Amino acid sequence: MKTKASKQDKINIITLGCSKNIVDSEELYSQLKAGGVDVVHESQSDDANIVVINTCGFIDNAKEESINTIIRWAEAKQAGEIDQLFVTGCLSQRYKPDLEKEIPEVDQYFGTTHLPQLLKAIGVDYKHELIGERQLTTPSHYAYLKIAEGCDRPCSFCAIPIMRGKHVSKSFEQLAIESKGLVKNGTKEILLIAQDSTYYGLDLYGERKLPELLKRMATESGADWIRLHYAYPSQFPIEALDVMREYDNICKYIDIPLQHVSDNMLKIMRRGITEKRTRELVETIRTKVPGIAIRTSLIVGHPGETEADFEALCRFVEDSRFDRLGVFTYSHEEGTHAGSLEDNISQEVKEERAAIIMDIQQGISAKINQAKIGQTYKVLFDRKEGDYFIGRTEADSPEVDNEVLVKATQQYLRIGDFANVKIEHAEDFDLYGSVIE
Repeated sequence: MKTKASKQDKINIITLGCSKNIVDSEELYSQLKAGGVDVVHESQSDDANIVVINTCGFIDNAKEESINTIIRWAEAKQAGEIDQLFVTGCLSQRYKPDLEKEIPEVDQYFGTTHLPQLLKAIGVDYKHELIGERQLTTPSHYAYLKIAEGCDRPCSFCAIPIMRGKHVSKSFEQLAIESKGLVKNGTKEILLIAQDSTYYGLDLYGERKLPELLKRMATESGADWIRLHYAYPSQFPIEALDVMREYDNICKYIDIPLQHVSDNMLKIMRRGITEKRTRELVETIRTKVPGIAIRTSLIVGHPGETEADFEALCRFVEDSRFDRLGVFTYSHEEGTHAGSLEDNISQEVKEERAAIIMDIQQGISAKINQAKIGQTYKVLFDRKEGDYFIGRTEADSPEVDNEVLVKATQQYLRIGDFANVKIEHAEDFDLYGSVIE
């Protein structure tokens, strides 16, 4: 059995869930490092004697993964393989009393805003001067920048406000410090994230300030690429598109989770928008920023979704020809507005509808990619895998979007570098090409 007396503590941080959790884990990592602690992130070795799990509690699949991970490490603690186990993040924030009862092997559970308390439990003082500093767990050439925390939206299906609280924007000044620090340390691409990025600044400055933030990031950060994620469609600040068009280092890309399109479902989901306005917004985005890549996410199987609603969604996907698209099956979440409705659509039907949407999108993506053969794109290379260097164009965000593959046996590339790649072959979701000088 490992004991604290036998060697210095070593902490392994395990991150589950979204990019917001990645940022939280990076801040924890930085605080522990500054406190003189030996810390690793998702280490495959077994030499850490303390484990911290940063959980996700967003939907059923994420909750199941988090619980299974906690149980796995609780068993490791019982077996004497680790000394201490701490759990933090969204699942812990939402279900702490239940988790304490069901998995008592965990030393302590912490919520999403309890970093100082977690550090104290580990034996490290929280350093206020490190606010905004992070030890990246992503490849050093790209980093997520959280511009706000929490959400004020009343969406029927979403438990984020329960777990993350009300929307709180970071100031321009704080984000300037963070972004410049990232670039100074080698970051080339900054991905702006929040639960709702279009709400940015309303709480601090009395009006939506996303356009000004984008302009400041473009002119002051020094980043080669700035990418916008999670833009809520209702009351979208159109001026942000003008800024995006004006500055070359703002990626012509937007992640805008639309979730549905039929008026019936948009009302039930409490999205604050109509089908007409949704279609007009998509058209406006493409008109104001020619060539922009639009990524969206959809939900199928929400209570109240009829066959007619689903057919309307299919038509919308076919009409809109989104560059990137993801689809979720509805997850019934207690404490949400939809949680009070009857979850009356079977999982089988939900999954069938999701598969139909993705089949439509696969055909759209295939045609879009085929049209890129013979074209040359600026590509940022993320990793080498097998016989290929793998990178992304301006139209692609890490982990979720298409990739560009270049044969490593024929050309050498450095990870984190840009290169111009001529596309020679296209598959439904990936491109293949060669670097040109």
